[in-house]
Parts: sequence; structure tokens; C-alpha cells
Amino acid sequence: MTTNAKYWDALGDTTRRSIFELLIEQPSSVTGLASVLPVSRPAVSQHLKVLREAGLVVDKRSGKERIYRIDPHGLATFRAEIDQFWMKTLAAYKLAVELPMKDET
Repeated sequence: MTTNAKYWDALGDTTRRSIFELLIEQPSSVTGLASVLPVSRPAVSQHLKVLREAGLVVDKRSGKERIYRIDPHGLATFRAEIDQFWMKTLAAYKLAVELPMKDET
């Protein structure tokens, strides 16, 4: 199975995961995100850059600010990767459970 490490790497940081979770709830600006996180606006901007480059968020200019939101296409691609991982994991588990037990005597 091939994985796209950019998703895993982007969400591997706790602050980026927090930003991602906030954007799932509603789109927001850097200022809005920084107001509820224990990091500066420049730090939020850097985290958003990583999420954007990974294809997980997109932004759109609104006046003087950029509003960030989850990228549905990127999220769907990442979800497909996760689903593929679980399907293979569950199939391997099923095989392991169905193997006849060897007598240990």
C-alpha cells in the first residue's frame, strides 16, 4: 500500500491538528485562529502553510484577510487513504482470527 506522507506529516503536529479541527467547525482567518490558540499569528500562518501545501486547507481573500477552510478534495483523498489502510488491516485481522489454533500440548 502506498501512502501519501504529506497528510500524515501535516497532521502529526498537535497545533496543526488543533487548527485543522477548528477549521472543520468553521472557516476562519489567521487572527481568528490565533485568538483561540496559545500560539502567535505568525506561527498560525506557518502551520496553515503546511496544511495548505499538504492539500488539507484552502484559502480565499476576504477584504484584508484570508479565510481558511478545509479542502474537501484533499480531505476526501486523505480519507480514501485511511479507508484503504483500515480495509487491509481488518482483512489481515480476519485471516489471523480464522486461522486454526495449534494445540499447545
